[in-house]
Amino acid sequence: MPPAVPRLRLAAALVAALALAGCGAQPTPDRPAKQSAPKTKPRAIAQGVLLTPDPEAKHAFPLPEGTRGAANAPLPGDAPDAPTRRLPKSEAGSEISPGAPSDAQIRRELREMNQALKAFRKARRSPLARVRADVTSGGRAQTPIGAPDVVSRIIAGGNAIAKFPYVWGGGHGSFVDSGYDCSGSVSYALAAAGLLDTPLVSGAFAKWGEPGPGKWVTIYANAGHVFMYVAGLRFDTSFRDGPFGTRWQTAPRSLAGFEVRHPPGL
Repeated sequence: MPPAVPRLRLAAALVAALALAGCGAQPTPDRPAKQSAPKTKPRAIAQGVLLTPDPEAKHAFPLPEGTRGAANAPLPGDAPDAPTRRLPKSEAGSEISPGAPSDAQIRRELREMNQALKAFRKARRSPLARVRADVTSGGRAQTPIGAPDVVSRIIAGGNAIAKFPYVWGGGHGSFVDSGYDCSGSVSYALAAAGLLDTPLVSGAFAKWGEPGPGKWVTIYANAGHVFMYVAGLRFDTSFRDGPFGTRWQTAPRSLAGFEVRHPPGL
């Protein structure tokens, strides 16, 4: 009888060891427990609303995360030659991206834009008035003669940020920014004409204004992207010719999947 006691104790120990191994209570040294990395998604919030990722962001030459343009845009509606605002010093890894326009370049281009606007307004009564905007070699739009003042101001606003880089969420924390996404860009241009008080997200533009195309301005929007035509010229972050390519484009693009809206009266 006594020799049977050690055998019973040994069997009990083996059963306990197998039970622990089966429930995974302790990982063995040669098979460490697997740890799954948490999945993260980019986030941007505008007026408390989580922005939907732009499905056309890959066509907009976005800058690497943490990089922005050289200088902030002026407030929408400011004088075109108003001084631009410098960004505060940034943390390491968020340096100014190479090739960004300098303050002096932006001020010079804004002055030229202001002079062009004055010339077009002066010649507005000409019988040769045009109804379609043109794009200069510098990537700015020229207001067509005969266009209403509000259209001129929209174009002026678009010109102020025409070559700013694409940054997802840019232009939503404030109109004054150094990079703009699709809805931030359209919001800025419309705000320059006094048509918006705060930036809108793409989905909001799909319900903004009045339905259908407008005479001067037509907005195409869905939950993820928005662009517009102003005096026949497309203002769009997608399909530019580089990170600092102009948003004013003459080439057509697909309009499928977008709600069509326009500002009242335009």
